[in-house]
Amino acid sequence: MSSTLATSSSKPADRYDRFSPTDRPADNRSPAQRDRDRILFTSAFRRLAGVTQVFAADEGHVFHNRLTHSLEVAQVGRRLAEKLYKEQQDFCNKSGGVDPDVVEAACMAHDLGHPPFGHIAEMTLDELARHGSDHAAGTDPVGDLADGFEGNPQSFRIVTKLAFRSDQTHGLNLTRATLNAVLKYPWMRGTVGKKYRKWGAYQSEEDEFKFARALNSTGDERQSLEASIMDWADDITYSVHDLEDFYRARLIPIHILVSDKNERQRFYIAAAKRLQAQEGMTSADFEQHEKTFDPFLDSVPLSESYKGTQDQRSALRTFTAGLIARYVKSTKLVNESDDIRLEISPGFKREVKMLKNLTWHYVIDNPSLATQQYGQRRVIKDLFKIYREVAADEKHWHVLPANSREQVETIFNLPDHDRALTRIVVDLIASMTERHAIDMHHRLTGVSLGSALDLIGRY
Repeated sequence: MSSTLATSSSKPADRYDRFSPTDRPADNRSPAQRDRDRILFTSAFRRLAGVTQVFAADEGHVFHNRLTHSLEVAQVGRRLAEKLYKEQQDFCNKSGGVDPDVVEAACMAHDLGHPPFGHIAEMTLDELARHGSDHAAGTDPVGDLADGFEGNPQSFRIVTKLAFRSDQTHGLNLTRATLNAVLKYPWMRGTVGKKYRKWGAYQSEEDEFKFARALNSTGDERQSLEASIMDWADDITYSVHDLEDFYRARLIPIHILVSDKNERQRFYIAAAKRLQAQEGMTSADFEQHEKTFDPFLDSVPLSESYKGTQDQRSALRTFTAGLIARYVKSTKLVNESDDIRLEISPGFKREVKMLKNLTWHYVIDNPSLATQQYGQRRVIKDLFKIYREVAADEKHWHVLPANSREQVETIFNLPDHDRALTRIVVDLIASMTERHAIDMHHRLTGVSLGSALDLIGRY
């Protein structure tokens, strides 16, 4: 489908403007198709093959990683956008644009900032960026960053600043439409509540953020329509494929939840506590989730522990494919006072939320994973401390990879360079694969020195 199909006649050029006017000449591709290809060919995208979804690929099962997840989100997001344009072309045009290529590009970019080891590293890097490695000792370190670290603003930072394609521009120089679609949380970091936990851009990318949000009215903090499609595609893919992965690994006993009311109730009690603590969900609201999920579980065609037989594999594939198709088919656009928004069935939203909580209850809160995460947190903290000390001492800059060393050399004599050094170190650690982070930790702490001929420092 052409990228020009669903754009508004009032501002077509604005949607596809790029932050930097200096760009390669146009070719046979549409602007959004070029965005998609630029993301596909970055090392930041390839890195996702070495970053966990929940468990690493070397755990012995064929789990999704962040790369396979992103590709599947892109496929679902594109099909959603194509469906909406085919069925509701007038609403798409009225909204200002529903471009399948924009949605696909945003889906591919949405996890680029995901650090090694997932959520535990995200929280650790945020603490370190805001307070430094000596925070626990009660010191007041220099170089703290008020807006810390989170995967979503890091993704935005990668496509606007860090990903390299030309010395003529910063980042990938994506179109305004694609940048806006990447913004799952279209605001800067706040001081309390959801805006403190989740946000879309750091202060260092404020200009690029404003450029992207110029498509929205001043003060409007809602997602763009294309970002909403990306967000829903992410939720669908994440929830369904985690269920598939962890049923196969015998970690989510979906077959027991189907038949054992006591086990189902134990899950509901744990999920209610978690949702109340994390989201402030009321008992009455959770009852609606329970009432939605009961018939869902009753319909699951999986009656025994996974053994890998052909019949089981076929039933599982048919079930998960059917779930995705159901969530996609039910999604539509609605016009609310000349405002076109994505409408998702409340029942399906509740189903997806409960599917996510299956992963939390049976996998993420598992003590065996908790002990592993303790070690992962230690790796991140040690790397931060070492690299931050190295960055502050010119005698040890050779320890840094070439790209980071060049950045340090550029800013070292500037005023307030301490904060810039902290951001460089955070960028460096967040850009690693999990294997790379572990290998560098072993090397820098003396656990396993490796060989002087290793290429490990040249990434």
